[in-house]
Amino acid sequence: MVETLAAPGTVSRGMRLPTPRGPLSADLVALLPAEPGSPVPPAPPDIDPYGDDLQLALHTCYELHYQGFRGVDPEWEWDSELLRLRRQLERRFADALRAEVPGGHDVEAELDRLLAPPVAGGVPAFLRDEGTWEQLREYFVQRSIYHHKEADPVAWVIPRLRGRAKAALVAVEFDEFGGGHGDRIHARLYADLLRAADLDDGYLHYLDIVPAPMLALVDMMSLFGLHRSLRGALVGHFAAVEITSSPASRVLVEALRRFSAPADCVRFYAEHVTADAVHEQVVRRDVLADLLAREPELAESVVFGIQATDLLEDRCTELMLSRWRAGRSALRTEAG
Repeated sequence: MVETLAAPGTVSRGMRLPTPRGPLSADLVALLPAEPGSPVPPAPPDIDPYGDDLQLALHTCYELHYQGFRGVDPEWEWDSELLRLRRQLERRFADALRAEVPGGHDVEAELDRLLAPPVAGGVPAFLRDEGTWEQLREYFVQRSIYHHKEADPVAWVIPRLRGRAKAALVAVEFDEFGGGHGDRIHARLYADLLRAADLDDGYLHYLDIVPAPMLALVDMMSLFGLHRSLRGALVGHFAAVEITSSPASRVLVEALRRFSAPADCVRFYAEHVTADAVHEQVVRRDVLADLLAREPELAESVVFGIQATDLLEDRCTELMLSRWRAGRSALRTEAG
């Protein structure tokens, strides 16, 4: 994928609609340039909940709540028929997630599991021990659609919390958004990383070549953020990210130093080594503890959010490692 990745120096001026990956996403991409209120296609009854077509269609619906698309009327964001389609896709996706995770109510056990030393064999360890610079660049591309909106879905939960949980989550988000400094917003630091690695830093520039497992992870964040009924799952997801980020980032710093990577590449992960070690304590002691003291019935939802995050991260890991070990790119080609 060297030719695909070698496109530095361009900043997107309004995101274009994505390239379809199946009949539903094709219908949706064809529909959105039309006037809001135009007929919306139904979801196929047998569509794969983890497949490219559903995940891209869902991602396209969600993006209307973020930055939108060039040539698409902003009024589509709240079009009732499009929301009905989105809800069909969300139910298919959420039902599949619930069917694959063990569930339960023991939040402390899930947090303790996340705090255990990471097992060998993950993507950061692979990149540190045997990966190539090109595979590191593919990893940057894969994670770009996540880091371009890293903290944004979590912000939707703020008005759904109260008291100490709200104050503590806002404190963590304040750090994610640069502590009041635009040049230190984590999404901006990731854009700096992309440029330093000779990659395009435009918002969601690489969406078309990021595979379905990573799309599903980002779609899950939006799903949890947009539904008040899933506020516990969103906080569970946030806890999982903050607890596991610091150790993984430390390994990625080691991988980057093996390649004498540019300073801006190292800076992004070095920032997460220190910041997320603090965030993990705040999320556990202040956000989760207070939330569950106020609303103990959300324990099951919190566990679901943690386990669903693990499930989708594992799917991303499996795809990347299996492709790389077979000598293939982990990014999408025309063949999928």
